[in-house]
Order: sequence, then C-alpha cells, then structure tokens
Amino acid sequence: MTFRLLASLAGSPRGGHPIDPAEDERRPLRLLIGTDTYPPDVNGTACATYRLAGALVTRGHDVHVVCPSEQGPPRVERAGGVTVHRLRSVAGPVRPDRRIIMPVLLTGTLARMLRRIAPDVVHVQDHFVVGRALIDAARRLCVPVVATTRFLPHAGRHVPGTAVCDLGKALAWRDLARVFGRADHVAAPSRAAAELLAGRGLNRPVEPVPYGVDLTRFRPREEPKTWARGTLGLPDRETALFVGRLDAGTRLDELLRALRQVCRSADAQLVLVGDGPRRGRLERLAGALGLGGRTHFLGSVPEDVLHLAYASADVFAMPKVAGLDSAATLEAMASGLPVVAAEAGARTCLVQHGTTGFLYRPGEVPAFARFLTRVLTDGELAATMGTIGRTVAATHDHLRSLSRIEEIYAGLAQTYGGRVQRLV
Repeated sequence: MTFRLLASLAGSPRGGHPIDPAEDERRPLRLLIGTDTYPPDVNGTACATYRLAGALVTRGHDVHVVCPSEQGPPRVERAGGVTVHRLRSVAGPVRPDRRIIMPVLLTGTLARMLRRIAPDVVHVQDHFVVGRALIDAARRLCVPVVATTRFLPHAGRHVPGTAVCDLGKALAWRDLARVFGRADHVAAPSRAAAELLAGRGLNRPVEPVPYGVDLTRFRPREEPKTWARGTLGLPDRETALFVGRLDAGTRLDELLRALRQVCRSADAQLVLVGDGPRRGRLERLAGALGLGGRTHFLGSVPEDVLHLAYASADVFAMPKVAGLDSAATLEAMASGLPVVAAEAGARTCLVQHGTTGFLYRPGEVPAFARFLTRVLTDGELAATMGTIGRTVAATHDHLRSLSRIEEIYAGLAQTYGGRVQRLV
C-alpha cells in the first residue's frame, strides 16, 4: 500500500525530528500541482487536473494547485479540500476566453510560493507558462518534479506550407523535451501518448499513467433510458451522445453529416454535452442539414446531468482525431455504452472493433454513419457491446491509477529525503 511506502521515507519532517516509521505509517504528502488551465475552464487538462487534485485530497494529502485566475486579479481559495492559488492573469492573445499568466518574474513568484508551501513533490500538468516556470523554481530549490503532458503540436497549422508546419512541430517537440527533460519523472495519460512522446528527444522514459475512471460514479443506471431522456427534456428516440469541447479539432461536422444518413434508417437524435467556439456554427449546420429537431446542445453541465446524459444514450460517438487521452470514452464505456469512434489516439487502445464498438477511418462519414446505424438498430448488439465495454473500463479504475501516482510521489519524496525541509 502506498501509505506504507511513506513510512520508510528517509530524512526528517518539517519540524526537524526524525521520522518514526511506527508512528508515521500514513504520513500524507504535501503536493503542489501546476497547470495553465483549471475549472471553470472546460477542457481535458482542466478536468483531469481537477479530478486528480480532488482524488488526492480524499487519500489524505494536502493538495495545492497553482493556476491562472479566471477573472484576472490574484486570489487564494479553498474548494473541495484543495487550496487553489490563482495568479494574476490576462486574456490570451489567440483565445481571449483562455486566461494566461505573464511569464515575467513568474519563476520568482513560484519560488516564493514553494518556500511558503514547502511541498514534498511538484506535479506540472503541461510545459507552457506555469509548468516551465514551476519546474525552474523547483529545480532551484531541490523539490522533486513529476511532469504530465497531453501535448500535441499544432504550431504552424494556420500557416500555409507543409515545410513551415513541419518546422513548427519540430520546434514544439524540442521545446517540450527541453522543459520536461528537467523533471524527475515524466508521465503521459495513455499508452498511445507515451508511445508518441517516446523518441521525441526526451532524455528519460515516459510512463503511461492514465487517470482512469471512477467506476462508482460512472456506471450503468437501473432506470430506463426513457426516464433519463424525460428528465433531460429530450424526445424518446434512439440517442447518440457526444461529450467534449465544441471546437474545430473534434470534427463534429462529420458527426452531424453522419447523423443525417443515420436518420434515413433510424428514428435517431444526437445529444452534445460541452461548449466551445464552434457551437454556433454547428447549430447552424444542424439546421441546414434538417437536423434542428434531432440535435440537442446541452452545453457545459454539472456532473449529475452528465450522468443523466450517459444514461439517456444508446451509443457514444467520438469523431475527434487529436488528443492523447480518452476520458469521455472511458466514462461512456464505464456507463455501459458501445462506442463508435475515429480510429486515432488513445481510443484505439480502448475500443475493440466489433466487440466494444466500432472504429472507422477518420473522415469516412459513410462508415461512421453505417456503424452508428448498426448499433442504434440492434439493441441486443448494443447491450452486449456495452457490457463488454464496462468490463474493459473496469481495468482502468481510477483508484489503481491513483495508487501508481502516489507511488511515484512517495518514491521521489524518499529519494530527495530531508532536503525539502530547508525551504521552511
């Protein structure tokens, strides 16, 4: 058990007295998580970081998060047992809805925070502004660092010319390797992500440590789907569900075009949970395709409504190609849903074609529609796939992943021994 590992930590606690293993079998760790995005932001990194922080609190750890202020002025707040340090921020130049921290003097600010908090371990969730400055500060003060990335380089994607795009991607990978090369341990959210990052110039291994799924919160519901649909105010039709950010990278135009083909053979509808810059355009496209009454945009919803959305659905649809983790897909499988997804990224490690769902080649809308139709018109097949999918999701229990993360933290704290106490 991870907490037993903590009992053998070398060195001294913050008070300067030797650790007695017999009295300190469950000594919690003090952790500082750094991220450039955190709720109320809605994206994969923000949600994963929020859940990690909350889960660590339930295990008895003292968890701090440093992130941009969503309003601009700095403040410290306590939410769900997590101490959140929101630093002064400004609107981002590319996406004004995304707040960023100016890097000038940030390393010094974070070094002072490290001295004040005196964490056993720092865990950065990206290598951008907060991540790189926090790694720099932690290295100066001999605080161990874990680094996780969900990075996919899109540098140069808006610039015509393959050579420019390739150069931008190469520079982006080199930057990641340089920043994360200073971490003690590098993790990725899936095996596919770890394989992608391997060989990109990092001077250390990348361990796949998925955050997994909470099997007690995401599970098949006993209530009928008609009840869930009625509670959400949805018509009682065969339902495909998408959960995620509504942006260009999710390729939701393909899902809408596939739905139009599905509706020729099935009385179907699409429910979309999430928000983003493409929502207005997608709503207009749905209307132009004659799907206005069969497409329901729920926006960003609290978790109890998210559970209802999964309970209302017959199939989970994921056209997204980019992305290194698959949290929504795992949640859907844990909820007992078959999955039809683009054959890309981490989903290829989860979705077993013909067993837990179907994979189609990205961009092939007819194949996408054909697989959706097959699941929506064959209840027995959908139920069988959903049951097997739940079994697959059970191998990704977040408690197992959390235990591994704790082991990494404990190992680093033990390796660094009592050096952290000098920060106080």
